[in-house]
Amino acid sequence: MAFPKNYREICFWDKLSGHQHRADIHTPCGTTLEFQNSPISLEEMESREAYYPKLIWILNAKKFKGFRILKHLPDINSPRLLDYEFCQSDHLTMIRKKDLSQAIPKRLNFHHPELRNIPLTTCYYSFCWKYPHRVWYRANCPIILDLGGHFLYQLKQRHQMSGNYAYLYLIPRKDFINGFCP
Repeated sequence: MAFPKNYREICFWDKLSGHQHRADIHTPCGTTLEFQNSPISLEEMESREAYYPKLIWILNAKKFKGFRILKHLPDINSPRLLDYEFCQSDHLTMIRKKDLSQAIPKRLNFHHPELRNIPLTTCYYSFCWKYPHRVWYRANCPIILDLGGHFLYQLKQRHQMSGNYAYLYLIPRKDFINGFCP
């Protein structure tokens, strides 16, 4: 309802497949917003991503079981973190890249002298998702999680040698909407 009526439920005809597509929101700049309230198959997700050139997924994360935002993170792209990888755990810890080959690399928390002076942000967060819908980790288009309230969270991944580290980027809801509405 935050978007003008002429942006909502826009129909497109796919000449190649002969199917009709209905965008939840299609903006004048050509961005399509798809609001997903229920699980979706990988095939359906890929089909929509292939059809809409500028797609953003908005997921109703209030329905996610076992989902919690945990802790503030440092700036994910900080040059001071280039030699470290985030651990996949509920605790904010890191491992030195040079120690990855060890059987049990030492985990460092942000009280450790090497990390102590790296400030935490108010826009990056770690999270726990006990029962994730794995299809979303395969998406190529941006994913926004809506937990209700004044903020949205973009699901992002930091590429690491030990496996990608998923994290959240906070976006004020008003800023997100205003980015598409005149």
